[in-house]
Amino acid sequence: MLPRTYQTQNCSIARGLEVVGDRWTLLVIRTAFEGVRRFDDFQSELGVARNVLTDRLGRLCDEGVMRRHRYQERPDRYEYRLTRKGVELWPVMMSIMLWGDRHYAENGPPVLVTHRGCGGELTRALTCDKCGVSLQPNDIEPRPGPGI
Repeated sequence: MLPRTYQTQNCSIARGLEVVGDRWTLLVIRTAFEGVRRFDDFQSELGVARNVLTDRLGRLCDEGVMRRHRYQERPDRYEYRLTRKGVELWPVMMSIMLWGDRHYAENGPPVLVTHRGCGGELTRALTCDKCGVSLQPNDIEPRPGPGI
């Protein structure tokens, strides 16, 4: 079994996995890209135990992938927003999704990621298959796919 930390390894993959190499962590990040920001909404959307979600959100904030933003006082309530560092995970998330679509979506992709500008679909190169532009998180619109 691999240790939790990789201080003795000079490997960026191993060190990156320290932060995002957990199923719930990746699902929290995916859900944040979908626009969810509040703890109860993450918990409801994911069905994750509250203590697990608290741990993952705390770690993502500690690592600078997300930040807590207070939106209410008395009682204090917070939103969790992706930072620039978190948004930089978008290509990783899309690549994992497209890989999963190719290898595990027997009835087709459950979600189609389309270009808001022309309606083309996201390619493995993270470009639009219609107009060829390189796509970023704000350029896309998810739509139900045939595998939904």
